[in-house]
Amino acid sequence: MAVLGALALTLSTVTAPAYAEPDLPADGKGLSEAQLESRADGSAALPGVDEISRSRNMVPVAHLDKQAPLNSTQTDIAFQDNYAFVGNYDGFVIYDIRNPKKPTIKSQVLCPGSQNDISVYGNLLFLSTDSSRSDNSCSSVSQPATVKESWEGIKVFDISDKKAPKYVSAVETACGSHTHTMVPSKNKKDVYLYVSSYSPNATFPDCQPPHDKISIVKVPVKNPSAASLLKAPVLFPDGGNDGEPGSIETGYVTATSGCHDITVYPQLDLAAGACMGDGVLWDISNRENLVEINRVQDDKNFAFWHSATFNNSGTKVVFTDELGGGGAATCNEKIGPNRGANGIYDIVGKGKDRKLVFKSYYKIPRMQTDSENCVAHNGSLIPVPGKDIMVQSWYQGGISVWDFTNSAKPREIGFFERGPMPNLQGGGTWSTYWYNGYIYSSEMGRGFDVIDMRDPRTFVAKLFRTDELNVQTQGNFYRG
Repeated sequence: MAVLGALALTLSTVTAPAYAEPDLPADGKGLSEAQLESRADGSAALPGVDEISRSRNMVPVAHLDKQAPLNSTQTDIAFQDNYAFVGNYDGFVIYDIRNPKKPTIKSQVLCPGSQNDISVYGNLLFLSTDSSRSDNSCSSVSQPATVKESWEGIKVFDISDKKAPKYVSAVETACGSHTHTMVPSKNKKDVYLYVSSYSPNATFPDCQPPHDKISIVKVPVKNPSAASLLKAPVLFPDGGNDGEPGSIETGYVTATSGCHDITVYPQLDLAAGACMGDGVLWDISNRENLVEINRVQDDKNFAFWHSATFNNSGTKVVFTDELGGGGAATCNEKIGPNRGANGIYDIVGKGKDRKLVFKSYYKIPRMQTDSENCVAHNGSLIPVPGKDIMVQSWYQGGISVWDFTNSAKPREIGFFERGPMPNLQGGGTWSTYWYNGYIYSSEMGRGFDVIDMRDPRTFVAKLFRTDELNVQTQGNFYRG
């Protein structure tokens, strides 16, 4: 289909309320490690509804509520210069973060279609649509996937004018685009999008089983209107993990039928795939041809391989497990510390003989209530030389900063969370990333948070600057 509807833009300049900051030194000096990691109020109690609980080194400096017309679930974040781009099931929001303590909304683009996973490259913005729509326009309506003419896939926008982004083109992909990963070509003339999607159904004309593949979309940087589907390679010719039935309480393994998310490290020609029942390491020396190096499974504790993060040196991968699909309480004593956790893998060996070697699990150490949906979700590295430190979202489990420099002994060094949402609502933080000295979080139900981490162990990261950040497209912080 070739329908490109007009954009509905709502511009606003809503300013976030100021937070009162406690008397903490900016570099964390003078505070003991125990003080840095203790709750700010000194208590061990769980926070009440909408109350904030945090370690003393995690200082909230701004919050901005969601604004109409984009009132739906907030999702992933990308960054460029002084802007944060946040996906929303209703479209996407551009936040001006020139002053992180006073963010404002630069513009909002109304373009419904879950989950609107997002990335940016120069003047281009890419948006994933993973819900069956009547066409590829921003005025489309929901339409069953059983209808051949329904549309799902990738949309491309021109964001040279942050106040008024323009819709450029769209590419349909099999089973839609749940997430996508932006991979620049080696000559920078093109951008590849590795499109992850899953859950085929024999009744869906454009999403047929077994769907053991991804889609690769190619976008010419100077002619984005020519974006097209390059190929859809089968990455699991053996079918991948067959899966095992069960429940959240007893344990289950999701059968592989595509990937949920892929993270690339272009400088190292590596990609790590979280593919439902499998964790995979690929060689992407040829951006158009992923070659499997190693594949792992964890049928004891992993239910759904959700996302992946390399450490800065590219010698480790952290895989997350989305136990319960993000809608269940899995951070309680009943589930325990190993299921629904991160899995830390060292990459050992060289070249085609490299292997992913399991070292340990990490899960937030703070038990959540049985009414709070909690799951390992999107996070990023904090750029500290010689250390592996990550900030990560856990839905209603909040934000966790944790150190996995010792792969076998990860530990939390900071946290921020709100108490349960009222009326057993699903919510919490979807993505939490470090960008140019601050932590930014996309809160699904509430909006946009900015946190200042004041800790001597991460202070050097405040000095690091980058002009663009797509977390699933990793680069070396300290080598160009």
